[in-house]
Amino acid sequence: MGPTRSRPTRRQALLLAACAWVPPSTLAQTPRPVPAELRGEWPGAHLQGSGRMRFLGFQVYDIRLWTAEPRFAEDDWARTPLALEIEYARGLDAKLIAESSIDEMRRSGPIAADAENRWLAAMTGVFPDVKAGDRLTGVQRPGTESRFFHNGALRGEVRDGEFTRRFFGIWLAPSTSEPRLRESLLGTP
Repeated sequence: MGPTRSRPTRRQALLLAACAWVPPSTLAQTPRPVPAELRGEWPGAHLQGSGRMRFLGFQVYDIRLWTAEPRFAEDDWARTPLALEIEYARGLDAKLIAESSIDEMRRSGPIAADAENRWLAAMTGVFPDVKAGDRLTGVQRPGTESRFFHNGALRGEVRDGEFTRRFFGIWLAPSTSEPRLRESLLGTP
C-alpha cells in the first residue's frame, strides 16, 4: 500500500483537465500558425485536431495535434511523427505534471519500477513550472525519442521508444482517460 497524500491527487494536476472536455467548435476558429519549434521539425506541418480541457468549470489548457503529413489513420498515432502543443490557461507545478503523466501512462499497462523512476526523473528534468499563456510542445519521434519545448525553446529529450509511446498515449491511445478529446485531436467522429 502506498503512502497517504494530503494534497489533491497527482492525476488532478496535469490532467486536471481529464475531467471535462470542450469540443473544438467552442475554440476560437482563427487559423493557428505552425509553432516555430515545429517549422524546424517539419516545414509543412499540419494541424490535425484540437480541444480544450476544463476542470470544475475552469479552463486548464488548449491542446493541438500537429502532424508532418496532412492526415493519418487513428490507429497509426504511435508510428507517426507528430507533436502535441499544450497552451496553459493556469499555472501548474512541473513535478505534479510529471507525476500525473506517470499516472496516466499506467492506463496502457503496468510500468516496471525502474522505468517509472527513470521516466519520472526525465520528465521532472524537462518540464518547467508553467503559468497562464505558457506553451509546452512535445514532439514524437516514433520508436526512438520525445523532444520537449517550452515557449518554443528546446528543454530536452527523452530517448526511449516505450516512454514516447506511453507519453503521447496519454491523449492518443485508445486507453486514454478522455476518449472524446482523443477523437477531437485525431479528427475522428
